[in-house]
Amino acid sequence: MIGPWLHEPFVRRNRPRTLDKEREAKITGGRKWPVLPSRAPQLLRVLGLLNADASMSADSVRKFSQINHMVSLLEPHLEDIAQRHPVVRILDVGCGTSYLTLLLAWLLKEQGHEFQVIGVDSNSKVVATSAARAKELGLDVGLRFEAAEIDVNFASNCFERIFPGEGSKNARPHLLVALHACDVASDLAIAAGIRAKADVMAVAPCCHAELARQWKGMAAATSHPFGPIFRSPNLRRDVAANMTDALRMLLARSRGYEVTATEFVPSTHTAEKSTAALRSPRQLSKSRGAPIG
Repeated sequence: MIGPWLHEPFVRRNRPRTLDKEREAKITGGRKWPVLPSRAPQLLRVLGLLNADASMSADSVRKFSQINHMVSLLEPHLEDIAQRHPVVRILDVGCGTSYLTLLLAWLLKEQGHEFQVIGVDSNSKVVATSAARAKELGLDVGLRFEAAEIDVNFASNCFERIFPGEGSKNARPHLLVALHACDVASDLAIAAGIRAKADVMAVAPCCHAELARQWKGMAAATSHPFGPIFRSPNLRRDVAANMTDALRMLLARSRGYEVTATEFVPSTHTAEKSTAALRSPRQLSKSRGAPIG
């Protein structure tokens, strides 16, 4: 049996330490981030961003700033959704290590909202790790993970299947997030969100290979006006990426979504993450009971 003189120091050593206000202000640059070390030490410890002595490495500070920037952009949409729906439903497609998935679930719980959040990824190992983290944080009641390949029908029945008997029959995602869906996986995520009639989608496409691959096969077309682009790997990759995003925007708009292209992750952290935020006025009107035109 461990005596109280040993047990109490042990508890103190293992309780997550927090940054003092001065160090926290230095890390945040004075910004009022949604998630701060002083508010969420356990969350940041579980995510591996906050060390046992409450310090943060340079890489952790970069990641910490990045995910806070993401949540700041999504927060107005979350607040709007929470006002209109008794249960906030979020689907994270290609969730990867689930930093954002866990953070969104934590934020909803902190704000007292009932939620059902699903993270899906084809990598079963990262899914298992994410599920273990959710359990450690006490979020596993409303946060579930699944190892699966995304298809256009996935979002239409995932909540009823993963949260059976919890008022999720015929439920749809109110927010669909796809920040790590590479190449055509982004298109599948957008198509799945449109088919499921998601209120809001935030997509950060990357690794645009499909169109660039086709253009590479056209490099010998000397008479084509895009010939110089086809024959230059760097130009081909960049132009194909922008063209692909433009086509995605046009297709989403054709299905009734308002689309805004924005910088989802600051360029100081990465050059890849330009994003489309898609919002459906039709679904917002339906949920408010307003007539649909």
